[in-house]
Amino acid sequence: MIPLSQAQWQTETWQEQLSGAFRRVEDLLTELALPTAEAPYELDFSPGFALRVPQAFVSLMQKGDWYDPLLLQVLPLAQENIASPGYSNDPLEESHANPVPGIIHKYHGRVLLVASPACAVNCRYCFRRHFPYGDNQLSRSQWQQALDYVRERADISEVILSGGDPLVSSDDRIEELVLTISEIPTVERLRIHTRFPVVLPDRISDKLVASLTSTRLQTVFVLHCNHPNEVGAALSERLQLLRQAGVTLLNQSVLLHGINDDAKTLCKLSEKLFNAGVLPYYLHVLDRVQGAAHFALSDTGAQALHKQMMEALPGYLVPKLVREDPRVAHKCPL
Repeated sequence: MIPLSQAQWQTETWQEQLSGAFRRVEDLLTELALPTAEAPYELDFSPGFALRVPQAFVSLMQKGDWYDPLLLQVLPLAQENIASPGYSNDPLEESHANPVPGIIHKYHGRVLLVASPACAVNCRYCFRRHFPYGDNQLSRSQWQQALDYVRERADISEVILSGGDPLVSSDDRIEELVLTISEIPTVERLRIHTRFPVVLPDRISDKLVASLTSTRLQTVFVLHCNHPNEVGAALSERLQLLRQAGVTLLNQSVLLHGINDDAKTLCKLSEKLFNAGVLPYYLHVLDRVQGAAHFALSDTGAQALHKQMMEALPGYLVPKLVREDPRVAHKCPL
């Protein structure tokens, strides 16, 4: 018998939870007891970049709080429709690093594979919110073309599964993909970039863990977590499955105005991540994607926050402060 205190979504599979994600601004705000007529900012009820947020993530938000830091990452605002000078639809110029469908190759020794065009959540600051996923959604034969690209380049030792979010794919599809990659003799490491478990922890299933760790490849799991309130008990518990299987756990965050732009919040995030077995890795300044200018901080402000973190934390808890420059073949320390 299901306890009365247990919400329906907590008894559903991760696929069912994903299918039931909020897709209407009105429904999300009703769930959070936020009357639309009282909004302190202008909302966008028909966003071009759709709303999508699972109930598990909404459950971490504070009801009645228009400025909840998790809500502000996913709520469409009218500000997104204001064109901002210096911002573009392709801030990292990935269209120039897309040699074959499904592949983004910018850095020496590693290649990114667009494993899925979809995400479990649509973050409003996403630098790929305008990415041509339709041109990179691969058929089985095109997957072979993408993997042939890797096979033909002996200098590629690491394959990064990204997207969208690679964990939108089924466990069977991920298992097949990982096995195929492991058969490329020059590839030594598999890296997964994902926000999925942060917004829907049940995605870390036993089968997923087995799929990621059943080959000779070293597996690195990079979470995308921006605020300490995102590191709940359910996420911490699920991450232990990966740790126990020998997976390296890292985190990268984006520095966001009004969400995590104070040193106390960032330090707490590092502490909570480390307690969950995750090492802070990168703190990114915002990629200048059109529609996200209201999240930006100045470089001076970002550097000041990072300095405060260095003064407050041991070095291993301080992520590197970086930006991506499409003209440079590595992350750029700020």
